[in-house]
Amino acid sequence: MSHARGQRLVLDSSSAPRLDAFTNSEAFLGSISSCGVTLIETYARDQGIPVTRMDVTIEGSRTGDEPNRFAGISMSFAIAGVSQAQAEHLVETYRGR
Repeated sequence: MSHARGQRLVLDSSSAPRLDAFTNSEAFLGSISSCGVTLIETYARDQGIPVTRMDVTIEGSRTGDEPNRFAGISMSFAIAGVSQAQAEHLVETYRGR
């Protein structure tokens, strides 16, 4: 259980979940995707790019040899209110930060 600024966050073990809570790995991936949304939204607002909605899908993969490490993480963004070129620019800007 973690506490920050009066808020409580309950996380469960990724290797042997026992609670009805996010696992550490799920929280890690959720944090990465949330950071991506925040960075893109802020940059888009500063540049006057009209993002109206954003959905992010994130997936982490592991190998049997190292189940405690992510072998890869992939994210895909669906950004509404912008052209394909603008969406690609926003994602590339995020990737470069």
